Amino acid sequence: MAKRASSLVRPEQLFFDDPAVDRLMGVVMALATEHYVLRDRVRALEEQLAGAGLIDPATLAGKPFAGETEADSADATAFAEELLRPLLGLQQAAGATGRFSLRTRGRRKRT
Repeated sequence: MAKRASSLVRPEQLFFDDPAVDRLMGVVMALATEHYVLRDRVRALEEQLAGAGLIDPATLAGKPFAGETEADSADATAFAEELLRPLLGLQQAAGATGRFSLRTRGRRKRT
């Protein structure tokens, strides 16, 4: 039976000229799936918390509190710069470094 199963192995399905692009698209799709799952769970948590009277949905959707806008904007900018750096051709051979890398994870506290 093992011999028969190995004969059913198909070649890798490719959609782009470079197999690395296909694999990259697989990673992007996996991340998009995980993003949706997290988004859905946050929505469900918000609904449960609002139903229990622990949060006000209008407050979540409203304007940020004083001081949050600048800190959140800086955080979003730093994240976007790190995320998009490889697209600009500035990726270092040693890999990602900085605030959002695994190398510094847990060492820096959010202020």
